[in-house]
Amino acid sequence: MRKHMQRRWLMLPCFGAAALGWLAELPAVAATPDRVDTEPQLFVGEAGILPATPPAPYSPADRERRLAEKGMTAGSPVMIRIFKQESELELWVETQGRFELFATYPVCFWSGTLGPKLREGDRQAPEGFYSIGLHQLYPRGRRPRSFDIGFPNSFDRAFARTGSYIFVHGGCTSIGCFAMTDPIMDEIYALTERALREGQDRIQIHVFPFRMTEANLAAHADSAWSSFWSTLKPAYDLFESTRVPPRVSVCARRYIVRDGSAPAETAPPPDNGAPTAFGICEDSIEGIVHFTKADGNGEDHPATHARRVASRPHGRHVAGGRNVRANYAAARRARMAAHARRMAHR
Repeated sequence: MRKHMQRRWLMLPCFGAAALGWLAELPAVAATPDRVDTEPQLFVGEAGILPATPPAPYSPADRERRLAEKGMTAGSPVMIRIFKQESELELWVETQGRFELFATYPVCFWSGTLGPKLREGDRQAPEGFYSIGLHQLYPRGRRPRSFDIGFPNSFDRAFARTGSYIFVHGGCTSIGCFAMTDPIMDEIYALTERALREGQDRIQIHVFPFRMTEANLAAHADSAWSSFWSTLKPAYDLFESTRVPPRVSVCARRYIVRDGSAPAETAPPPDNGAPTAFGICEDSIEGIVHFTKADGNGEDHPATHARRVASRPHGRHVAGGRNVRANYAAARRARMAAHARRMAHR
């Protein structure tokens, strides 16, 4: 039993008891003041004489009030962006076909430095494009109401980056994860879980080193990771301009970004200078399995989301890729039709 428990501690690098021991060595990331509804609110009692008690911050009643004020509905699709340098997490909610910012939360703690996670145990929070489905939610456990972001994705695996159980969770200590405090995490979890249970297939999570402005990139131009960061900027810029989560694929060990508002079956093939043998790329966001032969040596390379590994006999990669693309297009059309029906009945 003791050995079993020891193995479980090792499986959870950002939750283990070692977090307390390492805390003194980790760079402190100061929590910024909460930006959620800092303006004073007026509450009127039943008789209009005595003021009513405002709902507690981050309580279900407070959340519903803020959603209503912004014309949003719990259960609508959501998207998450995390900025390490600013120690901020943004939660966006779809409203009338575009995603609008619901709240910006302070990240209480993240470990490591600016730059991607490279290997298991390096105490580094990752950067890149990830997604979560229902199977990545953890309603119970040592950190209840948390979720695994899905590191490593297909891009990380292409560079042999290793790691596991990278979470967004409550509390304010972590090694490799993003700690949000319990009250804030309860709100984030409630909105993500409801979105997934009411029809959203996967929730995109974009983790950036900082806000991807030209000024910030210039300030970090001497970093060893400046070239990697430049590959993250197209997705940042596209979402800023369209307010629709982009479609992100990986071809020849590069992120390929396309407009998420264009139907998948009519979107142009990736031509960003990233060669592929069959024009088939690994979808790093949707968790769909594709087969690509990017190394040119005739070997088949199965590529999938971290939680959905698959294999296929040699000689069947072309047909397999075609079937997967057709199935994915059909599934996406069904999701879009279901979403259109939901919007029509509101």
